[in-house]
Amino acid sequence: MLATLASAALQGIDAALVHVEVNTNEAGDPDLILVGLPDAAVKESGDRVYSALSNSGYKPPRTRTTINLAPGNLRKEGPFYDLPIALGILAASGQLKAERLDEWFIAGELSLSGATRPVRGALAMARLARSLGKRGLLLPAISAEEAAFVDGVEVHAVDSLSRAAKFLSGEIVLPRAVPARDRLSSPAQPAEGAADFSEIKGQHALRRAIEVAVAGAHNVLMIGPPGAGKSMVAKRVPTIIPAPTLDEQLEILSIHSAAGRTISGEMAWGARPFRGPHHTISDVGLLGGGTIPGPGEISLAHHGVLFLDELPEFKRSALEVLRQPLEDGEVTISRSAGKVTLPSAFTLVAAMNPCPCGYLGDTRHECRCTPTQIQRYRARISGPLLDRIDIHIEAPALSITELRSEQPGESSAAIRTRTQAARARQQARFAQSKTTANARMTHAQIRKHCVIDSTLGDLLQQAMEQLQLSARAYDRILKVARTIADLAGEEKISAPHLLEAIQYRSLDRAVFY
Repeated sequence: MLATLASAALQGIDAALVHVEVNTNEAGDPDLILVGLPDAAVKESGDRVYSALSNSGYKPPRTRTTINLAPGNLRKEGPFYDLPIALGILAASGQLKAERLDEWFIAGELSLSGATRPVRGALAMARLARSLGKRGLLLPAISAEEAAFVDGVEVHAVDSLSRAAKFLSGEIVLPRAVPARDRLSSPAQPAEGAADFSEIKGQHALRRAIEVAVAGAHNVLMIGPPGAGKSMVAKRVPTIIPAPTLDEQLEILSIHSAAGRTISGEMAWGARPFRGPHHTISDVGLLGGGTIPGPGEISLAHHGVLFLDELPEFKRSALEVLRQPLEDGEVTISRSAGKVTLPSAFTLVAAMNPCPCGYLGDTRHECRCTPTQIQRYRARISGPLLDRIDIHIEAPALSITELRSEQPGESSAAIRTRTQAARARQQARFAQSKTTANARMTHAQIRKHCVIDSTLGDLLQQAMEQLQLSARAYDRILKVARTIADLAGEEKISAPHLLEAIQYRSLDRAVFY
């Protein structure tokens, strides 16, 4: 007898339909044959399923059984198919009524006892089930809480194979899963002792540059000696970023779900991701990839912050893969198993020393680096990558007086109020487009929203010639100037806004190298 169920395979952060076809009572020796390009984890499903069936009170088939995961040209990986295979065997062997099987989208890993375990990509599966017109999904509990964020489909949590079978047979009724956001903490009220900008001593220029960067989602590079507070500032950037919109939050959760990170317990609803990989990370770890391409650090930082400390210590090849995502907000990965495009609209916050020893320009420490060593050290960051970083800011060493000061700095809440107001202006400005912040304006939008008069144009031209800036830097100066004007609540870009934006390119080209 033949039974067919609907399940899925992950491709990047999207799901593709997989038909699980089970045929039993075939002639031949008792055996289970699994076809359809399965990987090792999928091939092991047979042993888990047979044990789960026995321990759940059902009879495993004693005839030749063939399981086909269609389409056959799509590679399958992971334990998604344990639950649908087990239910398909029950339906094909007459132990489960098959009338309602085609209404549901089913996925889940099984333990040997028959209990279910969560799987990756529940949100992507829910979107696929809705697009296919399915009634709903049967998923393990944690996965069901993620899938319940998607409206328009029923989602039911099943904690065991037997309860899933009884539900499909109409013997029991399962309540609909509740979105996990109802149990997640909110970042609106920071916990006692949480990081705050008020803890930052001095560094007024750096704090201002970070505020501008956050207000317009601009990339920023901090250059300063050890102990200047670069890492301390970077780790407090999430405290001044406005909360994501509902659509942005769902995109964030989709990526983390596809990467296997459960949202209950690991993330707060309304929080933006903050990723800080070590400088030894590989190209694949940063960009994403694998046999079947999946999200890397830059995609996990989507709509959030990617912090790269000690930037020149990263491999040159790893830094160069940042070019496309910094420019386009997405990255395309091609592998033998297929090609996927992953979202990666993150804000880059990078930090580095001014020289190998770190003390160039420090009045209290002597720098022992030669000009050649300094040039070689800074040359690890290519010109094209530096062009894509909107704001370059120096973080000087703090004086003892500043370190001993008891005067607290401005709080994260106060700064966030201004960045929220600036982002609100940008959302209103770009309401009819896909652009979400000034840093992601297209060329046409720059020409429309970053208009400057002839006097300011001459000023910008002079700065471009003296600093040897590229055409890309020209657009980025205008974007930053637009953000500074938004922070000031002004519609037109004026001289102070443009001059401050130009100042943030002072480490470019000839000076930097």
